[in-house]
Amino acid sequence: MLYIDSIAKGIVIDHIKVGYGFSIFKYLGLDKADFTVALIMNAPSRKYGRKDLIKIENNIDLDLAMLGFIDPNITVNVIEEEKIVEKINLSLPEKVEGIIQCKNPRCITSAERNIVHRFVLIDEKKGIYKCEYCDQIYSWEG
Repeated sequence: MLYIDSIAKGIVIDHIKVGYGFSIFKYLGLDKADFTVALIMNAPSRKYGRKDLIKIENNIDLDLAMLGFIDPNITVNVIEEEKIVEKINLSLPEKVEGIIQCKNPRCITSAERNIVHRFVLIDEKKGIYKCEYCDQIYSWEG
């Protein structure tokens, strides 16, 4: 069995859907980190069967909206003195900016390059967002 030491101070991003850990790792720039990080993929999980998780021995700013958008089941644990001092349960964010792009060729975001792509959550159960400019529908599930 693989054993990764607990961290003294930092962040653990837990309950990541299997296969999503590497994407989050790269998005957060952890592949260029100068501090200890561990990406654990396909680990056993009592809750989900299998999961990915990331341990970061440092306090970094996390875009919780982005993490919640990628996987709303993620839990972010803040660690101090080897103990969890804060547990943040994520969910799909109400608004998403600059994470996904509108695919509608007639949308203002296609013509104007400097406009930030904005989507609003319209159905939390199904993970459906709509473009704030043209009402194009985007499904979180792909």
